[in-house]
Amino acid sequence: MNGATRDAIDAARGFLASPRFTQALTETIVGVTLAAHAVQMLLGVAGSIAVTSGLVVLAALSLAGQPERVEWRGVLPLTLLAFFSLLTVSVIWSQYTWATVGGIAQAIAVGFLGVYIALVRDLIQLVRAVGNALRVILTASFVLEILSGVIFDTPFSWISIAGDLAVGGPVQGLAGTRNAFAFLGALAILSFWIEYRTRSVSRGLTAYSLALAAATVIFARSPVSWIVLAAVLVVGLVLVVVRRQQPRARAATQSVLLISTLVFAVLAWFFRGPLVGLVDAAADVAVRTSIWSEVRDLIDLQPVLGWGWVGEWPTEVYPFSSVTSSGGWQPPSALNAYADVLLQLGLAGFIALAVALGLALVRAWLVATDRRSTVYVWPALTLVLLITVSMTESYLLYGGGLLLFVTSAFAAARERSWRGRIG
Repeated sequence: MNGATRDAIDAARGFLASPRFTQALTETIVGVTLAAHAVQMLLGVAGSIAVTSGLVVLAALSLAGQPERVEWRGVLPLTLLAFFSLLTVSVIWSQYTWATVGGIAQAIAVGFLGVYIALVRDLIQLVRAVGNALRVILTASFVLEILSGVIFDTPFSWISIAGDLAVGGPVQGLAGTRNAFAFLGALAILSFWIEYRTRSVSRGLTAYSLALAAATVIFARSPVSWIVLAAVLVVGLVLVVVRRQQPRARAATQSVLLISTLVFAVLAWFFRGPLVGLVDAAADVAVRTSIWSEVRDLIDLQPVLGWGWVGEWPTEVYPFSSVTSSGGWQPPSALNAYADVLLQLGLAGFIALAVALGLALVRAWLVATDRRSTVYVWPALTLVLLITVSMTESYLLYGGGLLLFVTSAFAAARERSWRGRIG
């Protein structure tokens, strides 16, 4: 290798490892995964795979250029690793091998991108990346909604926009469905609030961002989004109270909160009917109930290890092709992450996911209550958002939801890892 070639390689490595490149790549990764529906609608399945593959290659080269960052000993959560290992080996008993291979590749790619972000960006940089990506996605969504619903008054079917903005919604934006759009709005409210609290952006940009996020939730008109936002708000207020307490009083409060949470969960289950009626979600839940009933029958056929991993459903493959709602609609998932993982990975997968989520939330909660900066609240509230929305959607298992799960779990483990302390 001559000197000129070596200099070119060193220059390329320096560029790929530079803070400016890692910031741009992080924001691109977050934007592409959160707007995965729009990417697939515009580029097709092959184009979407090519984009994800390109991001993985760039992330790998970026990591190779900064080897000091590749240190996850004692940090990478073993529970998260166990979940990914289980979904990978499910190809052995899968009823649809090639679909499982594709689902595994997609999950591992998103998981790797999440680990990359967690390694090269600190928490405030991660929040800023999510905030910047969401500002672009939501702004572009409303531009398209205005063009479709107000100016041209015609649906943009090429990107799944119905054009109902002029009549007050529901709108779908770049997310494809109103529930997915509302999820982005809820995540945006959380991220923009953290930006405001940490003074990461100007007041003018904060005001625009929060107004944009609020408009997203309002015009999406997703009934379940209000339950999700209420859960995040309650947990956020509780965190504010706990963070202001002395360490001795905090320990007692944590015990009371744990018991109260369990009691509330039981009461919410028994009074789920009135709660559904309170947010006017009866019709929405009726559709989901009919789907869950069919999914439960399939789970009973393969209860321990499931049918095999796919992530988002390939609706042309059995048994997913056999699931339809009471109105004949064929869903892209079980519309419940916990039922979905039971279907795909059985009881073993459900336990692995529950343990990974539970440990990540406990770690994130302890970090949020111990650390002074408000930015440490973000992983805990993001996990609460994902756990809550997973009762009515399966975002947690693929795309942006899976990326957020990995980055939040990794961020919490980095701050509070028992293996790191003894290693």
